[in-house]
Amino acid sequence: MGEIVDVSMRTRSPAVMVFALMLLSGSLGVAGQELAPVLREFIYESAPFPSCHASTIAEQTGGLVAAWFGGREERAPDVGIWVSRNSGGKWSAPVEVATGVQTDGTRLPCWNPVLFQPASGPLMLFYKVGPSPSTWWGMLRRSADGGATWSEGLRLPEGFLGPIKNKPVQLPGGEILCPSSAESDTKPSKWRVHFERTSDLGRTWSKVVPDIGSGLAIDAIQPSVLLHPGGVLQAVGRTRQAKVFETWSRDGGKSWSALSLLDLPNPNAGTDAVTIKDERHVLVYNNTPRGRSPLNVAVSPDGKSWRDVVVLEKEPGEYSYPAVIQTRDGLLHITYTWKRERIRHVVVDPAKFPTGS
Repeated sequence: MGEIVDVSMRTRSPAVMVFALMLLSGSLGVAGQELAPVLREFIYESAPFPSCHASTIAEQTGGLVAAWFGGREERAPDVGIWVSRNSGGKWSAPVEVATGVQTDGTRLPCWNPVLFQPASGPLMLFYKVGPSPSTWWGMLRRSADGGATWSEGLRLPEGFLGPIKNKPVQLPGGEILCPSSAESDTKPSKWRVHFERTSDLGRTWSKVVPDIGSGLAIDAIQPSVLLHPGGVLQAVGRTRQAKVFETWSRDGGKSWSALSLLDLPNPNAGTDAVTIKDERHVLVYNNTPRGRSPLNVAVSPDGKSWRDVVVLEKEPGEYSYPAVIQTRDGLLHITYTWKRERIRHVVVDPAKFPTGS
C-alpha cells in the first residue's frame, strides 16, 4: 500500500508540478506491489474559523471547486458553508457562501455541503441547516460561474434533504439520483438510508426507501452510489454495525434491496465511493473498527471484493469524511477532514493501482 508524498501545489510553478507528477509516476514497490502516485496539499493554511468538517469537491471548466462547513465547532450557530476554487494549481482563500441566518435574525448551524455538476446547467450546492441532524432541512444554491457567485438559498420541499453527504449521480435519462438518509432522535434512535430523485435540476422531487427486510437491524446513513453494467446500481456507506453497508438496485434506482454488510470495517464514520471510467469502483474509508485513522483507498472490480491500494493517513488523529471524484484527465481527487483543523486535497492516479485490482 502506498505512502503519500507531499508536494505543495500552492508554491510551485506548473512546470515543477508536471515534473513532480512524472517523478512520482514511476513504479514504486512495497511488498512487490506497484503503488499509485499521490500528491497532497491543504486547501488553505489559515482561515477565519477554527474548525472544519465534511468537505466536497467538483470539477469545473478550468479547475476545481471545494466546499466544507466551518465555524467555532460542529453544531455551533456560527458554522457556515465555505468555498474555495482551484485554478492553475492554486486554491483561492475560503469564502463563506451560505449561513443559517433565519428571517427573525437567529442563526442556526449549517452542515454537510455537497457539490454536484450536472451534465448541463449550473453547479449545484446542497447543504443542510438546523440545530441537529434529526431536525435539519435541505437547502440548494446554484452557481453559473463555476462557484464564484451563488444564488440565494432555496429550501427543499418538506421531507427532502438532498444528498446527505456524498455526491449524486446522473442517470442515463438525465434524472439526478441523490443518496440520502435520515437520523431519528426517538428511542431507540434509528438511522435510515433513502434516495431522492429529481428530473428537473432540483425543482421537483420524489423519494425511494430501500426494502427493510433483514436490514431492519442495520443503522445506516450517508450512502454513495456506484454504477454497474446493465443499469445496476449499488450503494455503500456508514453504519453503527462496525461494517460498511451495501444495497442494490436493478431498476435504475426505483427500488432497492434490503441492506446487508460488506466485509469492510467501519468505525461509524463517513465514507465515499465512485465508479471510474474503466468500470472499477473506488472506496475511501477508515479501515479500522474504531477511531478515524487510518484513512484508506480501496478498489474493487465488482463492488464485492475490495483491495486496499493507498494509505492516505495513518498517524493518530481524525482523518475523516472523504469525498472522491474522477476528473476528465482520469485522476482521482480526494478531499477529507484533517484533524478538524483543515481540509486536505489528495490526487491519485488509478492507472497506477496494483495490477489485478
